[in-house]
Amino acid sequence: MKKKVIALLLATTMAFSLAACGGGNNQGGDNSSSQNGTEGTDNAGGGSEEKILSVQIGPDPETIDPALNSAVDGGNMLLHSFECLLTVGEDGQLTEGQAESWDTSEDGLTWTFHLRDGLKWSDGSDLTANDFVYSWKRVCDPEVAAPYAETVLGMVEGYDKAIEGELDALQVKAEDDKTLVVTLSSPCTYFGSLAAFATLSPVQEATIEANGDGWATSAETYISNGSFYVSEWVPGSHILMSKNPNYWNADAIKLDGIKFNLIEDANASYSAYQTGEVLMIKDVPTEEIPSLEGNDDYYVDPIIGTYYLSLNLNREPFTDKNVRKALSLAIDRDYVANTLMQGTYSPASNFMGPGWIDTDGKEFMENANGGQPYIDISNHEANLEEAKKLLKEAGYENGEGLPSITYSTNDTGYHKVVAEYLQEAWAELGVDLKVDIVEWASFTPMRRNGDYDVSRNGWVGDYSDPSNMLDLLYSTNGNNDGKFNNADYDAAMELSRTTLDPVERSTALHEAEDILMEETGCVPVAYYNDFWLQSDKITGSWHSPYGYWHFMYADITEGGADTEGTEDTEGTEDTEGTEDAEGTEDTEEAE
Repeated sequence: MKKKVIALLLATTMAFSLAACGGGNNQGGDNSSSQNGTEGTDNAGGGSEEKILSVQIGPDPETIDPALNSAVDGGNMLLHSFECLLTVGEDGQLTEGQAESWDTSEDGLTWTFHLRDGLKWSDGSDLTANDFVYSWKRVCDPEVAAPYAETVLGMVEGYDKAIEGELDALQVKAEDDKTLVVTLSSPCTYFGSLAAFATLSPVQEATIEANGDGWATSAETYISNGSFYVSEWVPGSHILMSKNPNYWNADAIKLDGIKFNLIEDANASYSAYQTGEVLMIKDVPTEEIPSLEGNDDYYVDPIIGTYYLSLNLNREPFTDKNVRKALSLAIDRDYVANTLMQGTYSPASNFMGPGWIDTDGKEFMENANGGQPYIDISNHEANLEEAKKLLKEAGYENGEGLPSITYSTNDTGYHKVVAEYLQEAWAELGVDLKVDIVEWASFTPMRRNGDYDVSRNGWVGDYSDPSNMLDLLYSTNGNNDGKFNNADYDAAMELSRTTLDPVERSTALHEAEDILMEETGCVPVAYYNDFWLQSDKITGSWHSPYGYWHFMYADITEGGADTEGTEDTEGTEDTEGTEDAEGTEDTEEAE
């Protein structure tokens, strides 16, 4: 087993791995008409007339509309089909994407992005600064209901009016075809990270107007601006992306295509990997892990994010803080992470785990709660006794009078095993827990709509600023699945957004986590690691601390080599800042 340490995260203040951006067609969108899209061979390792890299990242994505996606599997696809104004390199540094340079005013309120010459959509039509203006306003459109709208544009002047439908109030202007000017209502030190975030991808107005929501469901209308474009899409089977000849750095792309195999069953993924049908799989059967440890093609990488449970705070009995806290304390997190999850996750004592960076450059976790964990994961027996006491105080001694609770989850990875454990753990409190297994395609919409009692949830960081995950619990955030609503929490987050004092900002962010943990607005269980299998035939790829595999500059060699390589960007220059993508709700496997 190969392991890497996220020293990168400690050396950078922001990291962002979703180099993503969206597209459309001036004539209403038709990839096949002007791109000479190739079908590609079903060959994982080259050796044919086309070099197609075959991988498995997840099943059918819920969406790959950049404005709507909030999952890591969709984010991995956006990473290869779109490119934002800025991108993030393997070293975690912000670098140029569609913009060749950018400037920030002295007061931090005006950001100016200078686009490259000759930018094109994948259909060959011109891409200009006006495409970004349209796309960013679309994110604010209440009819689109982009879950990330407040997170990525809440600091832009005019956002409050735009989100109510007055889209032109958003202060995003095209000075000319190559110059985009953004005016903020208050300084945002990590706005560069947001400019590299998939939600703020450019999408083509004519295509969306002609095809509506369906534009992002068909290869023919899915115009993009990244290193690859969707040339074939067979739901339940695969999404084939072909090299985009109109990408500004197309000469550096070695692959002819990437085939994303849409496999939901981990055993099927493993079988495809063993036969050589695919060269990389994200979903590894958990029962195979003991036999894989020590193998050169088995990888475990830490990523910044937390596996947690959402409690539906709009339903009884979860309106009672003591019930919420009792359910949380009854969980033996060390057992879950190190036994059930076989050490592929780490037990969570806080909501904010390793990798999030505080304003002083230290890990946020080090400064949290006076340096002490919120939950003592080393003393489960004491936690269980406290849980029983809290449930009694709530009026449900030994669970009497407590209604039956349903726990909703999808059935991949360790999710079902964790669900079965929760049945046993909460039974010690007298809780009757039923488990509802939901297929992935329906799972995230169900959770977002609040159609559950308790649900598996999770978040993988988009960038290393703690606000990325703490914003999830802000009352109006589109990803606030548990509907946590606390005025003091909101006030702390609002202060963190507007203050120019880094100490005051840090204090506000820590206060927010203090409130969240005291109120048990959600139940942190474990910290994420990614684990996967990857053939050494893949060279030049890399995996980010945000749960993304970067294959755009990869190659396939029959002889094999180091699978972690250096991205070839034809001398693109690192500039200021650092960062990643879509907090992203976990995928089917790791949310």
